[in-house]
Amino acid sequence: MYKVDKDRVVELDTAPRPDIGAPIPVLVADEGTVLLAYITSEPDPSWDGTWAKVVSPDSADEPIAIVRFSRVCAHMLGRPNDEAFEGHPLASRGLRPYAVSEIADSSWIHALERMNAVHPFHRPEHFARYKHFIFAFHDSTFECVAESFTVERCRGSIRSALQRMVEMLNDERV
Repeated sequence: MYKVDKDRVVELDTAPRPDIGAPIPVLVADEGTVLLAYITSEPDPSWDGTWAKVVSPDSADEPIAIVRFSRVCAHMLGRPNDEAFEGHPLASRGLRPYAVSEIADSSWIHALERMNAVHPFHRPEHFARYKHFIFAFHDSTFECVAESFTVERCRGSIRSALQRMVEMLNDERV
């Protein structure tokens, strides 16, 4: 991972919060674009706490967010999950599960810039355009260093969102 220095966590409201139960995140990526889809949080007004809704990648009519990251520098999906979230290096800085955040003064971006410094045409100022985003899910955490992201909302299954993501990635290549 990366060693935290001056990092500051800023929660964002520009992407919907992931579902706390089973957001079932999925990624489609190439070298410059990353697409992330997940089930979003949508409280059921009839829920009384006595039952649990079970979802799968084929569950229909779910609220889905498809997030398109532009000019991606790096990304990772993996641990920690919500039960081990305190082990994330930014948890002590306010990073929370089931949230979408941007990391100001990101140590990861600084580490990527230092790694690139051996390149003969390295320009440190190029790394100033990057932002560090974190999407904290139930069973995993997604982090991405990119210039920006946009969100497309839809209803359906994660499987149908995956098909849409492949179409979106192919559209980028045209």
